[in-house]
Amino acid sequence: MSAIITASALDPNGALYSRAKDKAITRGTYTTRAPLLLRRLRLLLSAAQLRLLLGFCVFCVLVFVTSRLSYLMGWIPHHSSSVSSSSRGGYTVLINTWRRNSLLKQAVAHYASCSGADAIHVVWSESDPPSDSLKSFLRKMVLSYSQKAHKPNFKFDINEEDNLNNRFKPIKDLATDAIFSVDDDVIVPCSTLDFAFTVWQTAPSTMVGFVPRMHWLDKEVSKFASEVETFPFLC
Repeated sequence: MSAIITASALDPNGALYSRAKDKAITRGTYTTRAPLLLRRLRLLLSAAQLRLLLGFCVFCVLVFVTSRLSYLMGWIPHHSSSVSSSSRGGYTVLINTWRRNSLLKQAVAHYASCSGADAIHVVWSESDPPSDSLKSFLRKMVLSYSQKAHKPNFKFDINEEDNLNNRFKPIKDLATDAIFSVDDDVIVPCSTLDFAFTVWQTAPSTMVGFVPRMHWLDKEVSKFASEVETFPFLC
């Protein structure tokens, strides 16, 4: 039996063309490409997963360091709605005085009007104790100038010796955690003092203070001079 084979029935190599053979070759090409694509996909997925894992680890480390940093630096956030709502009810104003009753009266009247003042203590270091009339007058001033329902507690801390360090002695019957130490001739605005108290609440183990300075021009030497007057601080 013979058959006529045309040129179109032959492949480029001169062999007999077979459609089934061509399909098998094509299928083999696809099957060899499929594993390569799968490998690439796996490599891409593994790289993406590695980046995601590294990013998550870095995020966890940052969160941990940030949360511990505030405690290591003594910065403990304390959220309060007002100055008078802190632990143990605001701050105690500790006024140091020396034979200046007129200035003492002004200072007591002013600090009694501050909303955060829970108590006012006067450090008395004179040889003679305060007179009954002075005590009565200052107590009446506290009651009249305070705008709160709970009036600040007023008290004299009497010392037997004259010493500038008397202001640093332990205070009996202290009802607040914060103490504002100030001289009788320094008047800090209530808004400034209340703001300082709010700042202090964020770091109760530290001190927040003011350093008023007096500046003037010394004409003899033609340059500025300065003098530190007082160091009022909240602790």
